[in-house]
Amino acid sequence: MPTPSKGPRLGGSAAHERLMLANLATALFEHKKITTTAHRAKRLQPVAEKLITLAKRGDLHARRKVMTTVRRKDIVAELFETTAPKFAERNGGYTRITQVAPRKGDNAPMAVIELVLEPVSPKQATVREAEKATARAAAAPAPETAEVEETTAAAVEAEAPGEQGSATEGVEGSTTVEAEQAGAETAAAQATDEATDAQAGAAEGSADPRA
Repeated sequence: MPTPSKGPRLGGSAAHERLMLANLATALFEHKKITTTAHRAKRLQPVAEKLITLAKRGDLHARRKVMTTVRRKDIVAELFETTAPKFAERNGGYTRITQVAPRKGDNAPMAVIELVLEPVSPKQATVREAEKATARAAAAPAPETAEVEETTAAAVEAEAPGEQGSATEGVEGSTTVEAEQAGAETAAAQATDEATDAQAGAAEGSADPRA
């Protein structure tokens, strides 16, 4: 006889245990909350969560696998069409076990197992996104700094040729002005020399004795 995965066996045989868990899962999916012994609730939890995971898949093969455990077609249809879509944003923890008062008579520990149908808290989602963003920002500064340095160096190199060109243009402009000034001075000197020669020729003409 095979031994159970954990804890004592429920019922007298493996088949009895399997059928008992199937009935508990059917009741859980039908009523969304059941009260049973703490040991049965702990053994039912992984079975129910595996069935919900199959229901989230939603294909025909998953439906047939669920029907090997849950034999009622109306419960399976409700599980696939109504219950499973409520767990779309939840990545696990589909059931919750809460300890309650012991059972009267034999004082057996009792518990309530229920489906967690509440939507995922947006605060939790925001905190997870903020943590992911912080982790990405902590890992990203080195590449961003390198890119900024490369951009700055490229900008400096792009500005440098313009500055050199403006400086060259300034030098060429000053050289042109100096050349023009030198040409004007040369022309003035030539005009002065011509005037002096003309005055000297006039003086010689007035001093000629034949006049």
